[in-house]
Amino acid sequence: MRLHRNLVYTTIDSLNSIFNEGEYADKVVARALKKDKRWGSSDRKFVAETIYEIVRWKRLYAEIAEVKEPYDRDNLWRMFSVWAVLRGYPIPDWRQLEGTPERKIKGRFDELSKIRTFRESIPDWMDELGVKELGEKIWSIEIAAQNQPAKVILRVNTLKTSREKLHSMLMDLDIETTFLKEQPDALVLKERANVFMTDAFKDGLFEVQDANSQLVAPFLDVHPGMRVVDTCAGAGGKTLHLASLMQNKGQLIAMDLYESKLKQLKLRAKRNGAFNIEYRIIESTKVIKKLQEKADRVLIDAPCSGLGVLKRNPDAKWKLQPEFIDNIKKVQAEVLVSYSRIVKPGGKLVYATCSILPSENEDQVKNFLKNTEMGKKFKFQKECKILASESGFDGFYMALLERII
Repeated sequence: MRLHRNLVYTTIDSLNSIFNEGEYADKVVARALKKDKRWGSSDRKFVAETIYEIVRWKRLYAEIAEVKEPYDRDNLWRMFSVWAVLRGYPIPDWRQLEGTPERKIKGRFDELSKIRTFRESIPDWMDELGVKELGEKIWSIEIAAQNQPAKVILRVNTLKTSREKLHSMLMDLDIETTFLKEQPDALVLKERANVFMTDAFKDGLFEVQDANSQLVAPFLDVHPGMRVVDTCAGAGGKTLHLASLMQNKGQLIAMDLYESKLKQLKLRAKRNGAFNIEYRIIESTKVIKKLQEKADRVLIDAPCSGLGVLKRNPDAKWKLQPEFIDNIKKVQAEVLVSYSRIVKPGGKLVYATCSILPSENEDQVKNFLKNTEMGKKFKFQKECKILASESGFDGFYMALLERII
């Protein structure tokens, strides 16, 4: 087990882009993996996992390395040396790693691991918010779970194949997957693999989607032939799931504020063979008014803090700010009132987030039902609160409401 210079240099360059230039980790990693065509799977795995690990543990590693933002390249090398020592790599005889204090690094790690904000590598404000909303015990367990690397989950596109067929097809490519009892369309990769390069992906036989995210579309209780509206469709992971549950029958309207996201969805829908989807950019309130009381089902996959998916997006810990969460709660309340108007009497609505904060979830639903004129036209059916610490996957919330006839 030894460090290779070209892989480490790529890692340092990538960390500079994430920490100092504000780029998103997933985009940086994707670019890094294309840097050298000669790299094998183990090389790409090293680059991706090392970048994500140093991003995940940024506060802890920076404190041990005694460096502060903005990080120059020497600072980044010092943080990398902390990672290497704690992962058990022999420190090579490179100029950038000269004088790495291995014993001091291990000692500081033991000291700082007694303090949750360093042990879990989170900002103070986030720790305070988590304790306030979830309580000391649950928050401690949950934030530890959110620091575990995310598993790769596939959602089988039942418009084109079955879970069993896809399982066998991937097995022939030496990609081993397992089934999940609770999610009939899910396959879990036993080991990370570049599934996007497979013909199965190019042919639209599956999408990559977290197991708990796959619970949202079925929660809406859609059936073939319905008129269904996904109001915050984005790039369309849940839209495509709805299309498959509807068996391409009926009308599925995907709405979003951003045309660029709907363009991505169009490409994915074509690959998936989902052809009952219409696309509408929310350019004004007229788009909503035209659909007022016309939908059997409405999904509001609301914008949120994303505190349920930190294991998948560790750089969000450093990009998020407390004022963003305050603002997004106002947006959530507004979209719930606005988009609920689309539901016809007797129809159903799902409000969902990938947050674990009650203030973004059940509190929003309670406020809507109790304190708004629109909310009084709905009755609460059921809700599902999922923590990463309980499920092993992403944290999610979803509530099912029915429009009173």
